Amino acid sequence: MAAKIKKGDRVEVLAGRDKGKKGDVIRVVPEENRAFVQGVNMVKRHTKPQGMGKPGGIVEKEGPINLSNLALLDPVSGKATRVGFKVLEDGRKVRVAKPSGEVIDQ
Repeated sequence: MAAKIKKGDRVEVLAGRDKGKKGDVIRVVPEENRAFVQGVNMVKRHTKPQGMGKPGGIVEKEGPINLSNLALLDPVSGKATRVGFKVLEDGRKVRVAKPSGEVIDQ
C-alpha cells in the first residue's frame, strides 16, 4: 500500500501531549508505523562522550509518533486533511487532499 505520510510532509499532531502542533516529517519508519516530526514529542537522552568532537551530556531530540496520530496539512487551506490517491493521465499515482481535491505530490 502507498504511504499517506512521507518524509518532508507538513503534518499536524491529532492526539497526545503535543496535540495541535505542526511540523515537518524528518523520518518515517513504515515497519513500526511511526514517524519523527521536527519539534514534536521531544525526549531527553543521556549520551556518553563520542571522542573529541562530541561531548557527552543530556541531548534533547525528537521521538517517534504513531502515524495514526498525524494528519497531513491541506496545501490550499492549511488545515488537517485526509489523504486519497488518484492516477493521473500520464500514469503517475499521486496523493490528493480529500476536501480540496488538490494534488499533494508534485
